[in-house]
Amino acid sequence: MKRKIQALALATLTSTAALFSSSAQAVEIEYWQYFFDARVAAMEQLIEGFEAENPDITVKMTHFPYADYRTKVAAAIPAGEGPDVVQLFYGWLNDYKEAKLIQPLPASEFPVDQIDKDFFPMVQAMKEGDNYWALPTAVRSLALFYNERLFDEAGVENPPETLDELVETAKKLTKVDGAGNITQVGITAGMNAQDHHWFREVLVRQMGGDPYKDDYKTVNYNTEAGQKALEYYVGLAKDEKVTSFGFMDEPQAAFKAGRAGMHIDGSFRIGSLEDTRGLKWGVAELPAGPDGTKSNYSSYWVNAITSKAEGEKYDAAVKFMTYITSDEAMQIWLDTVGELPAKPSVGMTEENANNEIFGPFIRGLEYAHTTIFVNESAQRQAMMDMVSRMDIEGQSAADSIAIAAEEEQKILDEYYAK
Repeated sequence: MKRKIQALALATLTSTAALFSSSAQAVEIEYWQYFFDARVAAMEQLIEGFEAENPDITVKMTHFPYADYRTKVAAAIPAGEGPDVVQLFYGWLNDYKEAKLIQPLPASEFPVDQIDKDFFPMVQAMKEGDNYWALPTAVRSLALFYNERLFDEAGVENPPETLDELVETAKKLTKVDGAGNITQVGITAGMNAQDHHWFREVLVRQMGGDPYKDDYKTVNYNTEAGQKALEYYVGLAKDEKVTSFGFMDEPQAAFKAGRAGMHIDGSFRIGSLEDTRGLKWGVAELPAGPDGTKSNYSSYWVNAITSKAEGEKYDAAVKFMTYITSDEAMQIWLDTVGELPAKPSVGMTEENANNEIFGPFIRGLEYAHTTIFVNESAQRQAMMDMVSRMDIEGQSAADSIAIAAEEEQKILDEYYAK
C-alpha cells in the first residue's frame, strides 16, 4: 500500500513537473492593432486557429482607439515593450522604418519572387531590395454604398453608373426642411473620410489627369483635369445642393443613420454596416467618368515584425506572420471584416468576385491605384483645407487647388530630402 502511495505521489510530481516544464517552454508574443470591432473579432479567430496549430506559442492581442494608436506604438517599442507583431497602415511604412520600429521579414520565409507572384501587385510597395518589410492579410478598394429603402422611396431603380447619373440620382434622394436646410443628403461628402482618395485617384483620373508623377514624388493635380475634378466634387454641395460638408460630422454616420442616400467608402465598412439595425443597403462599383473611364483607389493595412522581437519571440513572430498571411486567414478576414483578400487566389474565386456585396470591391481592384503617402494625415489635411477654402471662403477651384498642390509638394519634398 505504501509503495502504491509513493508511486502515485511520484506520478503526480512528474506530471506537475511536466506541466510546469511545458508552461516554461511556451512563448508569448504580443500583437497590436487599432480598435475596429470587426477587425478585433477576425483577429480573435485567427489567433485561436494559430494557437491550435502552435500549442507552444500564445498570442496576446492589444488594441487602442485609432487616434491613440501611432503614439502608443512609437512609445512602446523603443522602450522594449509592446508588440512583437504590429499592424500599420501601408502609408506609414517609411515612418516606421526610419524610426527603427520594425525589421525586414526574413527572405527565407518570405521570398520576394514568391510574394510578387502570389499577392496583388499593390503589395510590392512594401518591398525593398531582397526583403519585404510588411505584408497584408487584406486589401481595400472603394465602392458606392446606397440605401435601398431611400432608393425605393424616391423611385430610383438602380445605382448610378456615371458621374452625371450620380448627380441626378442624388437630387432625387435629397430632402430639405421648410427653411431650406438639408435633412437628408443625396450623397455624403467629406475629405476627412474616404473622399480625398476618391478625389485623387478617381475623379482626377476620370477628368483626364494624373494626380502625381515621378512615382508619387511630384504633385500633378494642379491642372485643368484637377480643377474639373474639384469643381465637380465641391459642386455637389455648392451648385447641385445634394450634400453638405460636415453633415452629421462624419459621412459614414449619416449613412448608418439612414440620412444619406449614397455613400462612398471602403470595403472595411461592410462589417459595421451589417451590424446596423434597420439599415437596408446595397453596393455598386464607383460611377465611371465622362468618357467611361473607371478608376478606383486601393489601400491596405499590413502586419510587420517589430524591432523588439528577438530570439524565440522573433521565431514565433515569423510563424504568426506566415499564418495571418495565408489563404485561410484571408478568407476569414473577408467573411468577418469585409476587407478583400490580398491574394488573387482567394479574392478572384468565382464565388467571391461575383458576390453581391464583395464583388464590386473586388472587381474594382482591377483598375485601382494606390497612393504612396509619406504623411497620410498631413496630405489628407491639405485636401480638407482645399475644400474648406471653396466652401467657406468662396475661393475659386483654380486658386484653392494651387495652394493645396504647393502644400502637399512641400510635405513630399521635406520627406524625400531626408
